[in-house]
Amino acid sequence: MQAAEINKKWKDLQAVISENFDTDIPDIKVMLFLIGVQELGKGPGEFSKREKEELMHIATCRLFSSLGFYELEGADEQGWPHWKLVKAIPNYTLMEQEMIMKSLIIDYFEDQNIL
Repeated sequence: MQAAEINKKWKDLQAVISENFDTDIPDIKVMLFLIGVQELGKGPGEFSKREKEELMHIATCRLFSSLGFYELEGADEQGWPHWKLVKAIPNYTLMEQEMIMKSLIIDYFEDQNIL
């Protein structure tokens, strides 16, 4: 996807999420949190600050697994997924990081038939 297409789909996704969750325009962190909750598979709930950070990490690993950087190892006794880094992620510029994350998030929500 080109940057213009990514940005247009990103705005569309933000509008859908904002409407469905009756919230302000979500940023990348909010999207990662939502993906983490989805991947955890326990539904919405109350999460501590540490758990929210873990959910965002789960989402990042899940997204980058589609590019071959992470592999799911399995879940712990509480059902939280654990990922293994299988190849180093290149040092992207901040702009590249943002576009890659947006693109991966868009792909995820398209795969989930949300966008």
